This record gives sequence, C-alpha cells and structure tokens, in this order.
Amino acid sequence: MAAASLFLLLSTITFSISSSSTTSCRSFCGLLPIHYPLSIDDGCGSPLYRHLLSCNASLSNNSPPILLLRTPSGSYPIISLSYSNQDSHLIISDPSMWTCKAPSPFPQAPISLDTSTRFSLSSKNSFLFLNCSPDTVIIERRPAVCDKFPDRCGSSCDSDAYLCQNFPGCPNLIAESSTTCCSYFPTAMESVRKMVRHCMGYVGLYWRVKESDDGGDGDEVAEYGIRVDFEIPVMAKCRNCVDKGNGTCGFDTVTGNFLCLCGGENSTTSCEGENINQALADGSWKHRASAVVIAVSATVASFAGLAGFGALICYPRKMRPNKVVTGGVQSNENRLF
Repeated sequence: MAAASLFLLLSTITFSISSSSTTSCRSFCGLLPIHYPLSIDDGCGSPLYRHLLSCNASLSNNSPPILLLRTPSGSYPIISLSYSNQDSHLIISDPSMWTCKAPSPFPQAPISLDTSTRFSLSSKNSFLFLNCSPDTVIIERRPAVCDKFPDRCGSSCDSDAYLCQNFPGCPNLIAESSTTCCSYFPTAMESVRKMVRHCMGYVGLYWRVKESDDGGDGDEVAEYGIRVDFEIPVMAKCRNCVDKGNGTCGFDTVTGNFLCLCGGENSTTSCEGENINQALADGSWKHRASAVVIAVSATVASFAGLAGFGALICYPRKMRPNKVVTGGVQSNENRLF
C-alpha cells in the first residue's frame, strides 16, 4: 500500500511540474492582434483585463477563430482593435442590433458593459432607435448644437437626425417604409438598454475616419458597430520587459504581481541575460516552477510523515490482530501544509 501511495504521489508531482510551465501568450486570435494590456490567456497582459476576452473557434470550418468580449449580458464578436495610446478602442458587433441586412423584428436587450472594468462606451458612437412609443419617449427635432455638445441638450430623441435619413447600406429606409427613427446620445450602455424597452429596435453606429488619397485623414463615415474605449496602463516595467530581451508582459495568476514572460522562464525585470543572472543572485527571480519545488518538498515531507505514521499503526496491528486500529490519513484535500 505504501508503494502504491508513493507512486500516486510521484505521479501527482510529475503532473504538477509539467502543468506549471510558463504561460504561452497567443498574439493573434484569427486575424486580430492581441497585445498588452489585453490578452486571451490567463497570466498574460494586464490583470485589469483578466478573463474579459476569449478566442472561440468559428462555426464555419473555413473561417478564422472569433475574438469575443465578455460582458454581463453575454459575449460579443470584436470586429477590429486599435492599440493607439491616445485612441485605444475596439469595435464590437451586437447580434440583436438592427441592420439593413438583418433587421430585428422584435425588440431585444442590447449589450451591457460592466462599469467596474476599464472598458467604457465611446463618445464617437451614434445610436438610432426605431419605432419608439411616443407615449414614453420624447421624440422631437433637436438643435444642431446638440451634435457638438450633446450634454447641453435635453434627453429627447432627435427625429431629424442625419443618420436617420442616411442609413449606411439603405439610405432610403425611412422614405420607403413606415419605420420611424430618432437619434439619442447616451453616456452609458444602460441608457441604451432603457431606451430599447420602449422601441422596436436600435442601431449602433461608430464614426470611422477614412484615409485620404494622400495618406492623411479624410472624411468620417458611419459604420455598423459599437465602439468601446479602453485604457493602456503606463508601466515602466512592461516597457523594460519588451525593450530588453523582447519579453512579454504578464502577471502572476495568484498574486497579480507583474511578470516578464521570457519563454521558458519568468522574471520580475526583463529577459536580458545579465538581468536574469542578477535576479538569480539577489533572489528576486520568480518562476512558477519554484512554487512547484516548494510543493514537491512539502509533499515529500508529508509522505515521509505519513509513512512513519503508517508504521506506528502497523506495529500495534501485529501485536493485537483481533482489535481494529484506526488513524487519520492526510490527503491533498485536507492536508494543512
């Protein structure tokens, strides 16, 4: 029995060591790049965005994987990403959103953003609401100044909005149907969800700057989708990790502390050889295998104690074979050390 227990413990130790290798951070999901602070693998990127993105296989065999944003109301496909320091954002698609190609016949709850995260609804969005109830929604023409300063205007829904007369893909929608349309400028997705309760559908549009013929910025065009902004934390440690040794910024999945991921090893500084040697010398080196070594030592010590305790039990059993002797046996579930 002791031999079988030893084999089981050694097997567990071997599995723990093999499963505690350094994190492999994927840099792409399909065609979309994954960079700091975002990630699709635990321990990569910034802990501020932990578990907020996922990379799922496409339902079509010929299509690339789909990058999804996780929210309280579900997961939504991400169309594009920008990591510009002054303009970092992502564009998501809401399947419940009305489009020319896929009109929603019944009202559905739109996306909900968790306000406790670093994601926020961009001010570069425009929202249109279709067939709203005039009894519960104030539908009226708003002054032109509201386009530039929406916070100075009331909460009415603009019935004369430019986009209502120029739907992307179907500009004559209003003129050729009995659909009513108005535009509203919410500051949060919760406002959109409240509006949809009184309307038959909604349209999310974001303004994209087209590139001009000379390579500069051209006109802005409205496209289907919802723009969500995010912050890029400024960390000297991360910059040092990338610049010195081409490391990948990540974090300890237990403590949340910064880690520079260096392929087969992790460091608290960078992946440069001299920095790694210095880390080894001053004791600041952090590698997940060290935790496993400690666990292995504790497990071996526990087994030694268990074996000794088992010997004490076996001795009185030989002396008094007719009396049952019981004793507590430690396991991985109830072991205290």
